[in-house]
Amino acid sequence: MTPAPDAAPALASPMRGLYGITPEWDDTDRLVAAVQAAARGGMRAVQLRRKHAGRTKRLEQARALRAACDRLGVLLIINDDWRLALEAGADGVHLGRDDGDIAEARRAGGPALLIGASCYNEPERARAALEAGADHVAFGAVFDSPTKPAAVRAPLSCLEQARALRLPRTEEPTRPAIVAIGGITPDNARQAVAAGADALAVITALFGAEDIEAAARAFGRAWPHGHDANPSSKA
Repeated sequence: MTPAPDAAPALASPMRGLYGITPEWDDTDRLVAAVQAAARGGMRAVQLRRKHAGRTKRLEQARALRAACDRLGVLLIINDDWRLALEAGADGVHLGRDDGDIAEARRAGGPALLIGASCYNEPERARAALEAGADHVAFGAVFDSPTKPAAVRAPLSCLEQARALRLPRTEEPTRPAIVAIGGITPDNARQAVAAGADALAVITALFGAEDIEAAARAFGRAWPHGHDANPSSKA
């Protein structure tokens, strides 16, 4: 059935709401406890991001988070390494500019693997990522980022432009989920959501908070109807 001409395209990915990104913690028990607290506050997805750990530690933490996320109903995404994502049974992988080939990850992971791509401030990079097999695209830093102070700034207009993107080779119109990242706090989160973000990727303002659960709940107020709603989306 062909949708009405003015019908909004469906989202191709369940990536929406608060999307926590882990800090560089070696203490796996602490990490799991933090993810549990964030999930109690409404976090919908978490990315294991370990830039300075060996593969053994990353696999240990990925498996621990897999078990926790199964209990919590939270999506688990692995940063950089689609092979690790498959080995750990994660829901997906996030790939940056130098993190491997999206098409190869899609072939290896099949249609069920969620694939996110860093697109910085470049909507055309997002188009190429979708052609290669990504289903959600991330733009940022949308605000000044304490984690990556030298990161390129992506104006909020990138999020608005990205909402016009469509996934190729689908029978009905579908669009990628749009992730905003970089310097996002409960105070500015609503701006990113209003500009078109389906998900907000957060490290410091979530896992660096004194009360992680309360911080997650504060982020939820960026969406009028909860963490997984978007005022600019009819999907």
